[in-house]
Amino acid sequence: MPNAVITGTGHYLPPRIVLNKELEQSCDTSDEWIQERTGILQRHFIAPGQTTSELGLFAALEALEAAGKKPADLDYIIFATLSPDVLFPGCGCLLQSRLGVENIPALDIRNQCSGFLYGLQVANALIRSEAARTVLLVGAEVHSTGLDLSPNGREVSVLFGDGAGAVVLEAGPQGRGIIRVEVGADGRHARDLWCEGPGSAEHPERITAQMLLDGRQYPKMKGRLVFRHAVQTMKSSLLGVLDAAGVSVGDLALLIPHQANLRIIEMVTRMLDMPPERVATNIQLVGNTTAGSIPILLDQSRRAGRLNEGDWLAMTAFGSGFTWGSAVIKW
Repeated sequence: MPNAVITGTGHYLPPRIVLNKELEQSCDTSDEWIQERTGILQRHFIAPGQTTSELGLFAALEALEAAGKKPADLDYIIFATLSPDVLFPGCGCLLQSRLGVENIPALDIRNQCSGFLYGLQVANALIRSEAARTVLLVGAEVHSTGLDLSPNGREVSVLFGDGAGAVVLEAGPQGRGIIRVEVGADGRHARDLWCEGPGSAEHPERITAQMLLDGRQYPKMKGRLVFRHAVQTMKSSLLGVLDAAGVSVGDLALLIPHQANLRIIEMVTRMLDMPPERVATNIQLVGNTTAGSIPILLDQSRRAGRLNEGDWLAMTAFGSGFTWGSAVIKW
């Protein structure tokens, strides 16, 4: 049975940088307030006309180049996003068209901040079952066009940025690659971090003028509750997958946590007694890119020389749903 090995990584961040200062007036906030509560200094926003599938394309092309592959070599595309270009079809199909490949499966995953790890589990299963040999997994988001950049939305909107990350996974030998991925969900908390409109639950229309006036098309979050659950769940999820893989926290060369809030990351790593130099972060400069968070940071870490062959790497995420996941990889 082959193992799924990450052979290429890539990422893309739109060139427009939005500093906290730029949000101060519209959101009735301050750079100091944002930094103190989130650690974020800036984020990237798309240029007019850019789309999620386009960001995914740029990241995918980098990952394919790093893996020494062409789009025609792919057997499967998995695209994780909460911000698709259109209601349907999915971004996986749109990316397939942009790549110029035909007749391969294209799957979208809607698991928000945990989407990349859900996709990693699917890619791992496809390769281990020999249903595919080369899989492209993309996590990409365009948040900027769906944020309430007014005082009503400041606690949520200051967190998010746009960006994409991608990996190429291939069948490889045992003892290397993805050792274990575990994911979970607790739908009882679905309304504690969500965006309800537009949606088919609304009758007789999916979106109305009154919904727009009420701001129901914008994300809403019970911040303190989400923070508390994120800390506890990321810790327990990570320890669980490490135990199942027979790996200790001390064995890890690098931990890549989802970049939701720097204070969450700091608390989780303190509880795990992990030194800061073995924990990757970029939220200060890119904000929360949801499904793009982990693959963007993975590519940045690889390019910075923070991963060497044989290193133990772990990833963990928590987000809307509530959903979560963790992975252990032998690089």
